Amino acid sequence: MLDRLEQIFIDVAVVATMALALLIFTDVFALNVFNKSVPDTVIIVRELMVLAIIMPLAAATTRRSHIAVEFVTNFLPTRLVNWFVVFGSLFGVVALMPLIWSAGKEFVYQWNTGSEFYGDLGLQQWPGRLAFVLGLSLCWIRLVLMVLGDIVSALRGRTILTGTH
Repeated sequence: MLDRLEQIFIDVAVVATMALALLIFTDVFALNVFNKSVPDTVIIVRELMVLAIIMPLAAATTRRSHIAVEFVTNFLPTRLVNWFVVFGSLFGVVALMPLIWSAGKEFVYQWNTGSEFYGDLGLQQWPGRLAFVLGLSLCWIRLVLMVLGDIVSALRGRTILTGTH
């Protein structure tokens, strides 16, 4: 179930990235050829960037594809490194909780007030806030499951693969 949801989020991020490229190209073309701008380009680009960056976070977490600095841990025993991996993932779980809470409050506020961006199109603010909450929440769920699995692996003495091995 989570794998399918992660794939959907990746697909959304890919479509957002393609839309970004198309929108930026169209805006530059329109400015240079017709001396006109596409309405609310900056707002739309900013909201599409949220989709392009946040949506694939859970999949990157699953693949352990985040940036890691291992020059110190490469010299440590595997059992100790396993517990560093557990600590890092647990730290991520705790760190995401206030972000999700704050983003959720912001989404509910935008939803209830019906706030719009200042611009020609009067675009609603809540869709981007919802995407942000969904992306972070799926990443948090994936991190919790990884922490539990990593704890079991560490207790059993198995090596936790960190994506760079």
